[in-house]
Amino acid sequence: QVQLVESGGGLVQAGGSLRLSCAASERIFRRSPMGWYRQAPGKQREVVATIWPGGDTAYADSVKGRFTISRDTAKTTMYLQINSLKPEDTAVYYCNQRPAIDYWGQGTQVTVSS
Repeated sequence: QVQLVESGGGLVQAGGSLRLSCAASERIFRRSPMGWYRQAPGKQREVVATIWPGGDTAYADSVKGRFTISRDTAKTTMYLQINSLKPEDTAVYYCNQRPAIDYWGQGTQVTVSS
């Protein structure tokens, strides 16, 4: 059974921080690269961070230096630490494999006020 459950979003002021969590089912987590995606109103979903099973990471240019992706294999949970939040980071954040499978969780809303 596929499970992708995001949590940790909220309303924060610009410059603030959040830590997002993604609980994933084991079969899609242990051997697959995983990513955090986001979709802002009126825009296409984009990938912002990727982590490979070995621990290597990659980030979109717009979030480099502010976002940190990590994973706890034992808990099949992935995290996204978001610092120095900007209003343009406002979006619904999702987790999924890289490349994404045709199943999405409900996402978690991040709203940044200026």
